[in-house]
Order: sequence, then structure tokens, then C-alpha cells
Amino acid sequence: MSSNLLRTPLYDVLKEQKARFVPFSGWEMPVQFIGLKKEHQAVRSTVGMFDISHMGKFALVGKDLIAELQALVPSDLSRLSNGEAQYTVLLNEEGGIIDDIIFYHQGETETGEQKGILIVNAGTKDKDKNWILAHLKSTTLQDLSGDRILLAIQGQETTKVLQSLVSEDLTAIKKFGHQEVEIAGTTAFVARTGYTGEDGFEVMIEPEAGKELWRSLLAKGVTPCGLGARDTLRLEAAMCLYGQDINEKTTPLEAGLSWLVHLDSKGDFVGRSVLEKQKATGVKRRLVGLSMKGKHIARHDYPVIFEQEKVGVVTSGTLAPTLGKAIALAYVPKSLSKVGQELEVEIRGKNYPATVVKKPFYRSGK
Repeated sequence: MSSNLLRTPLYDVLKEQKARFVPFSGWEMPVQFIGLKKEHQAVRSTVGMFDISHMGKFALVGKDLIAELQALVPSDLSRLSNGEAQYTVLLNEEGGIIDDIIFYHQGETETGEQKGILIVNAGTKDKDKNWILAHLKSTTLQDLSGDRILLAIQGQETTKVLQSLVSEDLTAIKKFGHQEVEIAGTTAFVARTGYTGEDGFEVMIEPEAGKELWRSLLAKGVTPCGLGARDTLRLEAAMCLYGQDINEKTTPLEAGLSWLVHLDSKGDFVGRSVLEKQKATGVKRRLVGLSMKGKHIARHDYPVIFEQEKVGVVTSGTLAPTLGKAIALAYVPKSLSKVGQELEVEIRGKNYPATVVKKPFYRSGK
């Protein structure tokens, strides 16, 4: 494996657990530990944990922080109170998605400045940082990416397991809520967010305390999970992967993220005119969920076929462990995007039937 790849502070700990590593966005990351299916099932039935320390982590402080960020995203951040968060997207002038991000509003400092945490994707961290800095005026950005471990602890038993290591009441943290708590003798940032379709928390903490937390969770029977299970879990929940399902040439309206676009409640922002036009005239294509008939897996970039013509492209696909069937996300023309529409996917020179289905493919508890 290339010596140029970055490693998270947990690398040696993960290696002790026989993790199998692969290159990912410039990092050497664990793809699996005990096997994708077992790790996937652990999250769906009990609890699993992921090292996601490769992701970008920015601390923002400024008297006009919210107003300045408002100009970069289509979501109305002014609605957030201290302890709340918003999943949203950074847009370019064409309404394309620079990255999908989560902003955590942390209220005000003692001097009255607004503060918050921004989590971005690993592969776009530098691009995002430069874009944000180019638009900030009175807000300062501190890049915490190399100074903090970020763990995702996910699954139905997450609260019970993590609570045993924290004195603060974690049940008080609602979905997309967050607060600072004491873990392993230090202050940790804990958010009720995740990328699996299950309940869970993401914990940002200093490296040595993060290693201790990982080992403590391991001792409590939490299953370590890799990128393989993370991908199948997020796809069952129909969560977009940046660089595959969304990119700078896709708008949030095309990608099924219209719930992030708050045109009526906020002012101008980068890409607004494009989204206004798309909303008025309708998008030409949509990201849909596909259920394959049979076990044939539709992979990234496979053609979507209708009446012997290529009409779209698969962005993500897998054999869903929870569902026991092949699923995929794909962009197709708006006219072919209704639930129940019959299509085909070309797989190694042959066409196989697929049906447009409602997203997400899997919903926790159902």
C-alpha cells in the first residue's frame, strides 16, 4: 500500500484488531474487521463503531457566523438553536454540490460571538476549507482535522452502551442534537447523528482519550466496523455518498434533497437562482431508488436502460444484507422516476429488470 496515504490516530489500535485496510480519499482506512455482513448486522441489531477520524472537522467562531454561512448553503441556519444541527450542502454558482456537510450550532462565546462545528468529507476537506475561507469575512476557521479522533457509534443499543461511560444524560440529546460531555477524563463533543439509518452518536475527542474510548467500547462488546459495512448501511438508508451520488454537477433538487432547500425562509445564497429556476420549471432528472429483480448487482456507472435506450446511470449499488436483495441509486429522466416504473440495468453486456421504489430502502424499526 502506498506510503503516501494518511493514517488516523487509531491506525495502530485498529491494526491490533486485524483490520483489513484499503486506500480511501487519500487515507489508509479499514474496509472490514470480522466481515462485512457481520459488521452490518451488528449495527442493525445491536451496536457497532467506526473510525471516521479521516473526515474534516472545522471549528468556526464569529459575530456573524450564521449569516456568513447562510450565504453558502440553501438551508435556513437561522432556525437553529444552541445544541441543534443541520445536514446541508455547500453549493457552487451553478447550484452544484461542492460537498454535503453537517453544521452544529454551539451558541455563543462569553464575548457574544457565535460558534459552531462543521463536519465535511475527507476527500473534499481542502476544497471545502478554501471555499469557505474565501467567503468568510468576520468568522475565523480552526481546522481540527488532525487534532481530533471522530468515532461513529451506531445501532439500537448505542445509548445504553455509551451511557455507561458518560455521566451526563444522553437521552436528553435529541436526533441531530449535540452537547459537550466528559469522556475518559476529557471534554468530548457528542452528536446524535450518523450515516447508517440507525440511532447512534458521533463523538469528537482528543486522540489519547479517543483510543481509550475505542478500547472501552470494544471491552463492552461493541463490534468494530469498516468502510464496507458503512457503505451497505448508508445505501440501505438511501443516504448519498459524495463523489458518487452527488457532485458539483448535481443539484440538491435533482438528488432528492429538496428538503434542504429553504427558498421561502431565507435570502440570497450561492446557486439560488439556479434552484429557483429548477423549482419553477421542474428538474430534468432525479435520483431514484431501484430494486433489482434477482441477485444481479447494479454497480456504479452501469447504464440504466428503457426501451433499449440508455436513459440514465447507476451511482451506487449493492446486495443489501438486511433486505436480502440487490438495490441501487440511479439518475433517470423525471418522466421515468415514478415509483413502480419498470426499467433495466445493463450488467456486463446483458440487461436485467429493475423497478423504481420508494426511498429509503430500509427504515429502522420497520
